[in-house]
Amino acid sequence: FVFPSKTDTFGLVLLEALACGCPVAAYPVTGPLDVIGDSPAGVLNEDLRTACLAALNIPREVARAHAEKFSWAAATRQFAAHLQPVESAPPLVAELGVG
Repeated sequence: FVFPSKTDTFGLVLLEALACGCPVAAYPVTGPLDVIGDSPAGVLNEDLRTACLAALNIPREVARAHAEKFSWAAATRQFAAHLQPVESAPPLVAELGVG
């Protein structure tokens, strides 16, 4: 799968391609970096032709296995890990002097 965008923010289509067992060739920009990173499931290169030719050698099973790391459970764990406790605030009614 050739992903020629230099501006996509995440690259959901990259995950869709990987889930189908299709290795990815893309520029090393936000989106592909977030999805492919340094995994062997794709090739990121400023020369897209070079990336394409190298991606042809990636086994489909490698692409599929990488896609399976992106699950709702994994996203939830990542989200929960970034939660920070917040100091308890008084109810809004008390702040307004109502009640």
